[in-house]
Amino acid sequence: MSHDSHDSLPRLIYMANQIGAFFATQKHDRAVVGIAKHVKDFWEPRMRAKIEDHIAEGGEGLTPLVVESLKTLPPVKRTDIPVARAADGLPAHH
Repeated sequence: MSHDSHDSLPRLIYMANQIGAFFATQKHDRAVVGIAKHVKDFWEPRMRAKIEDHIAEGGEGLTPLVVESLKTLPPVKRTDIPVARAADGLPAHH
């Protein structure tokens, strides 16, 4: 399990809503596209998958504009999410 602060669900909800607030000043259709593009371009697959799962469970805490925007994205391929291994970063034993 990741301990990255960007990976926690409350942090992802906060970040998504901040992105939504930035784009909310634009016309609705443009805001929807802008939010979705930003998340697609800058969020790691693990982050997107976690917020997708949250939306599937009701999306509590996300603004309606953010939910609408993120639902326009294709689902993250779960095979694109790297699996953390305990040996990563450790020197090899000979």
